[in-house]
Amino acid sequence: MTEVNPAVVLQSIRNIFFEDREVPNLRDEYDVRVHVEQTGICGSDVHYWQRGRIGDFILTSPIVLGHESAGTVVEVGAKVRNVKVGDRVAIEPGVPCRRCSYCRSGAYNLCADTIFAATPPWDGTLQKYYVVASDFCYPLPPHFSAEDGALVEPVAVAVQICKVADLRGGQTVLVFGCGPIGALAQAVAKAQGARKVVGVDVSKSRAALARAFGADEVFVPEWSEEPSVEASRGMAERIVNQFGLGDGADVVLECTGAESCIQAGVFAARKGGTYVQAGMGKENVVFPITTACIRALNVKGSIRYTAGCYPSAVDLIASGQINPRLLITHRFKFERALEAFEQVRKGREDTLKVIIQGVQ
Repeated sequence: MTEVNPAVVLQSIRNIFFEDREVPNLRDEYDVRVHVEQTGICGSDVHYWQRGRIGDFILTSPIVLGHESAGTVVEVGAKVRNVKVGDRVAIEPGVPCRRCSYCRSGAYNLCADTIFAATPPWDGTLQKYYVVASDFCYPLPPHFSAEDGALVEPVAVAVQICKVADLRGGQTVLVFGCGPIGALAQAVAKAQGARKVVGVDVSKSRAALARAFGADEVFVPEWSEEPSVEASRGMAERIVNQFGLGDGADVVLECTGAESCIQAGVFAARKGGTYVQAGMGKENVVFPITTACIRALNVKGSIRYTAGCYPSAVDLIASGQINPRLLITHRFKFERALEAFEQVRKGREDTLKVIIQGVQ
């Protein structure tokens, strides 16, 4: 019998189905085919499932979901030298053109011609076999599990966030959000020498995990009034005073996308400090631009990863400085992938990272 390639396919908004597709062929002599063993669900997967778009990326045809994956190389092109059949690898899911000015400067996350897994119109990794450029596969150390390999992706996102912030040893860092990316950003900041890392989250359970995972301190806001710019300013003042941040945090990393947190983050940053927006929520929010101006803040955005982020993420996990497996709260077999997505969609406090085992 001809082998098939089971896949989890987003047919249209809110419609996910299992499909048996053809086993993909290598596209050129530098490609490899990977047997996917573990895949984490990202918020972007759920966003496409529920809304069909993220910014300019719009679902117009069916795509395979998933982009946080690791597996074993089962086929290599004739010119592949960095990996061989049998190697276990983490898959960096975005392959850029390598020729534009962004790529040549190392900022390939900005390449307009990037083929990014599970971003319309490109298929993702939630299938038995996935074909990818060999130079975007990273061999895993022997002591890594496949789950560790799949979680290299969100760790790389956190590495990029701290890279955008130009984070330096001895700084104070305030991170809004204690979900997977927020918690990982806290851990990366601490690993890179931050003097004090403070996490913020409305969930007491997530805040408690962040304290054990990477944060020195955590703050759980209790809203006593309707959310407003002034309420956000008040929350920022409480955070700065409670944790001895002086005139404000040196670096603010916003990993929620919530309007109130965005506002509080600006108010909590010191003059001349750095504010990085990584979380994505509503496309348009009320932003305290005057405060950002008079404090001369360095306001930046962070998306995906750039040159060096994936190797750094592998090293952070391999050295034990970060253990992303602690964030896994739910594991599902491939056949129960729809349940896994529903688990993430519910957004419960007890749900952090959900992992789907690959087809055996």
